Amino acid sequence: MSKKPAPQSHRSPKRPEKSAPKNARPSLPASAFLPTTRAEADARGWGQLDFVYVSGDAYVDHPSFGSAIITRVLESHGYKVGFIAQPDWNDPESIAVFGEPRLGFLVSAGNMDSMVNHYTVNKKRRHDDAYTPGGKGGARPNHAAVVYSNLIRRTFKETPIILGGIEASLRRLAHYDYWSDSLKRSILLDSGADLISYGMGERSIVEIADALAAGLSVSDLTFIDGTVFRTRSLEHVVDYEMLPSWEEVSGDKRAFAESFATQYRASDPVCGSRLVETCPHGVYVVQNPPAAPLTQNEMDAVYRLPYARTWHPSYDEAGGVPALSEVKFSLTSCRGCFGECAFCALTFHQGRIVTGRSHESLLDEARVMTADPEFKGYIHDVGGPTANFRGPACAKQRTRGACTDRRCLGTKPCPAMKADHRDYTGLLRKLRKLPGVKKVFVRSGIRFDYVMADPDPDRTFLRELVEHHVSGQLRVAPEHVSDTVLAAMGKPPRAVYDAFCDAFEEINRETGKKQFVVPYLMSSHPGSTLAEAIELAEYVRDMGFNPEQVQDFYPTPSTISTCMYYTGLDPLTMEPIYVPKTSHEKALQRALIQYRNPDNYDLVREALTKAGRTDLIGWDKQCLIRPKRPKKREVEDGGAPRKGKGRFAKGGPAKGAPSSRPGPASAQRAGKPPKANGRKGGIRKGR
Repeated sequence: MSKKPAPQSHRSPKRPEKSAPKNARPSLPASAFLPTTRAEADARGWGQLDFVYVSGDAYVDHPSFGSAIITRVLESHGYKVGFIAQPDWNDPESIAVFGEPRLGFLVSAGNMDSMVNHYTVNKKRRHDDAYTPGGKGGARPNHAAVVYSNLIRRTFKETPIILGGIEASLRRLAHYDYWSDSLKRSILLDSGADLISYGMGERSIVEIADALAAGLSVSDLTFIDGTVFRTRSLEHVVDYEMLPSWEEVSGDKRAFAESFATQYRASDPVCGSRLVETCPHGVYVVQNPPAAPLTQNEMDAVYRLPYARTWHPSYDEAGGVPALSEVKFSLTSCRGCFGECAFCALTFHQGRIVTGRSHESLLDEARVMTADPEFKGYIHDVGGPTANFRGPACAKQRTRGACTDRRCLGTKPCPAMKADHRDYTGLLRKLRKLPGVKKVFVRSGIRFDYVMADPDPDRTFLRELVEHHVSGQLRVAPEHVSDTVLAAMGKPPRAVYDAFCDAFEEINRETGKKQFVVPYLMSSHPGSTLAEAIELAEYVRDMGFNPEQVQDFYPTPSTISTCMYYTGLDPLTMEPIYVPKTSHEKALQRALIQYRNPDNYDLVREALTKAGRTDLIGWDKQCLIRPKRPKKREVEDGGAPRKGKGRFAKGGPAKGAPSSRPGPASAQRAGKPPKANGRKGGIRKGR
């Protein structure tokens, strides 16, 4: 079932910030939504429903929520659908609100994997949940899709259960589970469900519904692309590739890496093959090839459906659902991503073939936004997994599929890739001319290497981005600066990021703007030893930037990086790779990036000593820390960040910090004033 990824989906999963409106406005009446109670179904004259959708999220009828898309798509095909949000998993009555549906239950953990929703990378329990009314945590169980499905099966013994959403999609075959530090078999087996609809599920869910409505048994639905089923016989399964068995992958990490590589190469809807995984007790799990991506017309039709575009009115008293504020006035312009960052699961979920919505569709949705009483003139984002991707990477992808043996971008762009921003630039121009629109921002990630690959000599897109679509800071994701780590991440070399920052700075200077590039940085990714972590710390030092937030690598199901983390092998090359695994080593690498924080002093000193880099302990400005622990509120070059009310009290460079432009150490020691504009993440002037 479909899920629109969060704008930062280029990175490891990140939860929306808890930001419930202070004065939540009254929502639309319940009749504008699908039924959530028996009384609401009765009011429509519905007796037995066709489907009941069970979700780990609160009910928000907005196209950024996969549950809204799937239920509205089914409604548009004539099916009667009820919605049960965040049922009490200890009470069977909570999923029996509508009785037994005619065709089946649809089950999703929500827009996020429930374990990522619940736990930090350090496996500490979170106390909030942006997808729950009022932002309160605890409204869904761990492994929600499995728990809900088991609850349904205990109550309705024979009713078909179809799993969907990100949690089921990325756990469809044997997978590594970070939270238990073990392999888990297909979620299909643990849940007791009949089918998984994986990826963006509009096609498969309608095919499933039509087949069930025609009288086919759910056990006969073995032919639908984008689904996974289980069987005890392969007699009627044709043209398949056999993966290593559960016994093999659970006993041999190399076998798991080989299995993952096969799955990864089969993730294309054009050339992907059918896969079979043998499980204990004579059971086979069969993954059909991915469903074809929607065409532009089909995607436009999905976004024309009559969404209420807000949360259910039953949540008004709690202040609404905080996650909506992240996307309410944003536009999803594309799906799919050919960036292939190793730590991102988009290749497994949405695929590499990008489809962009038409300008007309996006303009129509923007006009609907401008009529909303809460709209203040600002479109918060126009993007998707990668904002500046609007179509396939090359001409052959639609007909012959994405290459299985090379990346479109990666460390070096494929010569066949067509880098062209003209369509996206034209779209942004049209949007900012709409009556009632004051500003159009681009806040979902842009691939800076794709920008630099664009042959346009005038850099029209980057110029218009600087002039019209940035609010002081442009966040991009170099993730690291060590070329060794970047190669493991599937990211471009550092030189490409430096060149982008140069171009961004030059255009800012020409246009009289004072805007800055702020980098997302990641610690402890496979391939990063203490040496690479220190290289990143020195870069942070040279750009004069005190990163307030650093993301540790988070191993989540079905990414290349997670396979590296578990096996110690790069599954695409089968070469060994270094993995920082212990919590202490990860703490050392994280502390190095935030070396100015006095709380990290002991960890930084230990890391530098272990790596033989005690030259970075001293009084010179090139040193990271002093020989003695600084006082908590001490402010000195390279020391603790200011704690007071100054402009850089949080997150900015300390007073007297080196210029963000790395240069000769002598120039920095001489105290030359910083240049007016920033680069490489340097922030010298607040907004």
